[in-house]
Amino acid sequence: MESNYITLILLPLALGIIMLGLGISLSIADFKRVIVYPKAIFIGLVCQMLLLPILCFFLANLFNLSPELAVGLMLLSASPGGPTANLFSYLAKGDVALNISLTAVNSLLSLFTLPFIINYSFIYFMGSDQTIPMQFKKVIEVFFIVLVPVAIGMYLKSRNPALTTKLEKPIKVVSALFLVAIILVAIMKEKENVVSFFLQVGIVTLVFNVLSMVIGFYIPRLFQLAKKQSISIGMEIGIHNGTLAIYIALSVIGNSAMSIPPAIYSLIMFFTAAAFGYIVNIGRKPELEY
Repeated sequence: MESNYITLILLPLALGIIMLGLGISLSIADFKRVIVYPKAIFIGLVCQMLLLPILCFFLANLFNLSPELAVGLMLLSASPGGPTANLFSYLAKGDVALNISLTAVNSLLSLFTLPFIINYSFIYFMGSDQTIPMQFKKVIEVFFIVLVPVAIGMYLKSRNPALTTKLEKPIKVVSALFLVAIILVAIMKEKENVVSFFLQVGIVTLVFNVLSMVIGFYIPRLFQLAKKQSISIGMEIGIHNGTLAIYIALSVIGNSAMSIPPAIYSLIMFFTAAAFGYIVNIGRKPELEY
């Protein structure tokens, strides 16, 4: 009964509130920015949606993860950037507008790319005779839990900006509390194996997190994007929507072991993101943007 309450009520509610918080930070202009600044958006999306899953696949094999943990890590790599990336980008003097645009576009595209990556991971790591129990009903459920709160938040912002400004901070606090609760739920559901799982996946999640931010920062610099934009992309692909990954593992796939990598990653990323923001700003000088 308690498990059903968590997966049927707590997780969708938590994800809905987090996505509502994202929605009240978005506007139609954030989607239009894809046309105005296509190079930065394109590079960010390539890093997020192509390079990260490839990197994750390589690490899962290199560290010889168990099939369930490997799929859980791949699930994390396929999840979009989280709203928290916007906050860390702001603190690190990144281009927050770019972050918001990337989060908006990536959250939408991931609804189509997530099932593909998860299914391939399921076939490769779990055996070709197995398929992921991701029924059409569940795909629609994820679609509504992710997009409807975002749409509501955007509508509220367009109709009453003053109200959404007041709501922004409380929703961020509630979202953070829910994230902690969800991580604890994921860990408690595997409490007998959590130490073993942490030993197996702790180092690889840390390596994956650090390499994600390195890729997100240096590849844009290689293509001569401004440092401010590169910081934003580094934060965007280094800070994932772990809540979505945990929700899919527990409620859609129904495998609690697969929720462990995103749960551990969600704990690690706050510390590494803070360190990343400090390092990229050491000796920083003003520069022209765009």
